[in-house]
Amino acid sequence: MAGSPLQISVSGVRGIIGESLTPEVAVGFARAFGTYLGPGKVVVGRDTRPSGDMVRSAAIAGLLSTGCDVVDIGIAPTPTTQIAVASGEAVGGIVITASHNPAEWNGLKFIRGDGIFLNAEQVDAFLAVHRRGVYAAADVNGLGRIQEDRDAADRHIAKVLAVVDAELIRRAKLHVALDSCNGAGCMPAQKLLEALGCRCTSINSTPDGQFSRGLELIPENLADLCALVRESGAHVGFAQDPDADRLAMVSEQGVAIGEEYTLALGCLFVAEKGAPPGPIVVNLSTSRMVEHVAQEHGRQVFRTPVGEVNVVERMLREKALIGGEGSGGLIYPAVHHGRDSLAAMGVILEGLARYGRPISELVAELLPRYEMVKREARLDEGVPVARIMSSVRSAYPDASLNDEDGVKWDWEDRWLHIRPSNTEPKVRIIAEAPTGDAAAKLADEGAALIRREMAALRQ
Repeated sequence: MAGSPLQISVSGVRGIIGESLTPEVAVGFARAFGTYLGPGKVVVGRDTRPSGDMVRSAAIAGLLSTGCDVVDIGIAPTPTTQIAVASGEAVGGIVITASHNPAEWNGLKFIRGDGIFLNAEQVDAFLAVHRRGVYAAADVNGLGRIQEDRDAADRHIAKVLAVVDAELIRRAKLHVALDSCNGAGCMPAQKLLEALGCRCTSINSTPDGQFSRGLELIPENLADLCALVRESGAHVGFAQDPDADRLAMVSEQGVAIGEEYTLALGCLFVAEKGAPPGPIVVNLSTSRMVEHVAQEHGRQVFRTPVGEVNVVERMLREKALIGGEGSGGLIYPAVHHGRDSLAAMGVILEGLARYGRPISELVAELLPRYEMVKREARLDEGVPVARIMSSVRSAYPDASLNDEDGVKWDWEDRWLHIRPSNTEPKVRIIAEAPTGDAAAKLADEGAALIRREMAALRQ
């Protein structure tokens, strides 16, 4: 990983601390953002990474230098920061996080005044300011000021409680096993579960950034939570990523269900309520289970390129009921337009309370069974990714082709999606099919396609 360049995309800026991400880099991007936004309040929150204080301090200094006032909400989930921006008369926000990247990484994610991340056009305009390097510079009497806000998470929790049937959940007396990965979701998640009358048994529950497991919410990283569910007799296990915008589940049997099921079950439980109207919006790499849910409840599905803002902006246009990304990122507009592990917990717990049946039974009986396999291929420095994507387009002439985000091939009962990562120098390869073997075969074929094209470029 040493020497990895700074990653700049619609998902923000990410780099390795002391290498591609230094205090000078963070100050520069914050100055550019403050210049791009203009005068006003900017909310700053962070996850619990060891480098968080350093990057936060640099970002705040950059913002203050442009004349922006800073509302510092401290350690907070990414969705909490988004809500604080949208509800606090702020002109924007910065989240200090690298999401699921390893602990040596950190980053800055940029939020516009409505609490939604910058879209591609807005990122381009912001980055143009950064490239010019000419920033607003307040004089000594015009420098921004800092105010602290330590109640943002409580307001976030209140919004979740207002849109779920809290009394129904309380009557169910559910027992939840929780793994917050020592991240920003530790305290808010426990507070929410307490408010919903749940008994909570937790691990990795100290918000100190000492990550004791892999950060991706994949089954192999949830072994300790699976064991905790079995040992404690919990009805369900919840796992958060470090910035708490994503959620994965473990069944009452102590089996990791798979992060795709968070969104599928969430869509099912919300759609069952019948109102309000509206479609479901997900990205191109999300499981086909969502189409099954939509068909069962008479709703339409729209798909977008990967990236939260792509999903959110389509949700806004279509007045969507619910949506998200299959990597555990449920977006429930009744709370706010952003991926949110706390909203996902509320929705899932309400569904469990309504059915009064084990989650393993609900998954088996209410959703079709698909298996998803993911691979990745690292890219040589300077490789022309667009050329690779163009070269592989014709690999499957019998499939339906979508090239909105990399290349995706669809067949009647399976699909393969190859796309450049927004956050790391690699290509992501995702396949879904009725069986694990079929999905693995398809994903391996996709990886072989990329290796072949990379070898051809080296010649």
